[in-house]
This record gives sequence, C-alpha cells and structure tokens, in this order.
Amino acid sequence: MGIYQYRDLKKPSGGKRHLNKKRKRRYAMGDLFVPTILGEKEERVKKNCRGNTTKVTLRKARKVIVSDKSSGRAEVAELHRIISTPANREFAKRSIITKGAIIETSKGRAIVTSRPGQQGIINAVLMEEAPKGSKR
Repeated sequence: MGIYQYRDLKKPSGGKRHLNKKRKRRYAMGDLFVPTILGEKEERVKKNCRGNTTKVTLRKARKVIVSDKSSGRAEVAELHRIISTPANREFAKRSIITKGAIIETSKGRAIVTSRPGQQGIINAVLMEEAPKGSKR
C-alpha cells in the first residue's frame, strides 16, 4: 500500500480545487515508514525506485562506522543501545535509529549522521566528552 504525496486534493483555505488530472499517478506515491531497529543480525532490503534505480534500506543494524574528528580515522564499532533521538522520544525506547540519534557504541557515544532507512548504512561521529567540572 502506498501513500499519495501530492498536494492537489486540498487547498489551504478549505475551498474546492478543480483538478486538471482524473486520477492519482504512480510517480506521486510514497511508501510507509519502516524503521531501522537495533537487531542481532544485520538485514538489508533492496527496493526498486523510479528511473530504473535501486535503493538499499537497512532494517536491522548491529554495526556502525564511527569517525573520530580528532584523529581523522573511521572504524567499525559495535552498536550497544540508542540513548536519545530528536525525531521522537519514543524511538529511543523502541530502539529505532534515525539521523541525529545519540547512540552508545563500543568506541563511546556518537551522533548518527546518515539516514539508515534511505542509505542502507549507519555513519556516526564520536561526541567529544565534556571536561570534568563543566556543566553540559
């Protein structure tokens, strides 16, 4: 089942809009939200997209590519848990990973910089630890 994403059915004022097309188009359809969750084994799904392209979506994740700004290196780390996420505070309880989420890895805390449901991979940047005695 798809979601129609065009805005030709409603007007902001609530008035009637006269349509110039008779039916909904296939290119105006979207998909339902399928979250990327923390799992025991990684799971990826390939989707066919418009323009004869494919999109890889990540359904379950266990590993993260973590980059360290101070050393300039990137390493693969184990994903332990999701601390918080700006998209929805319930996502952290349900272990759903989105862009901007703060996660706990084997290297330390990191912020997710990629969109796992769209790009099929989780990239993150290590957070700098606050010095002792500072309020943060």
